[in-house]
Amino acid sequence: MTPRMSDHFKRAETGFKPLFALEAAIRTSTLEPKLLHLVKLRASQINGCAFCIQMHVSEALRDGEAPLRLHMLPAWRESPLYAPRERAALAWTEALTRVAETGAPDADWAEVQDAFTPDERAWLSLAIGAINLWNRVQIGFRSPHALDLPHAA
Repeated sequence: MTPRMSDHFKRAETGFKPLFALEAAIRTSTLEPKLLHLVKLRASQINGCAFCIQMHVSEALRDGEAPLRLHMLPAWRESPLYAPRERAALAWTEALTRVAETGAPDADWAEVQDAFTPDERAWLSLAIGAINLWNRVQIGFRSPHALDLPHAA
């Protein structure tokens, strides 16, 4: 696959700087890093963003995520590997990533309300929106992914 643009960060630097700042802010929220990895990876899988899938698998492995949980993520509903809080976040991730199809169902929101504080709900929704934007940018420019993964921590 041939990249469409490789200097997009430089060409739109003033636009990308706030996105990087947003990512830094999300990391300072009370949402657990492992939960954020799952959310970012699941949205990237749905969107088919190879660049982001590779990046978020690498980051999750470096942060000690179990490889099996990463492998099973597309089938999270059928797997016992995910806690109720993670399930609520993953359902909300899928609902917002596919919002044109789902309309962000009240049932998914109710699970989020049960599992997250009001502040965490805001940060979770913001994190889901952010990864969807990153996916669209990287897919649109056909950004190539790295060809390796780190070993699990």
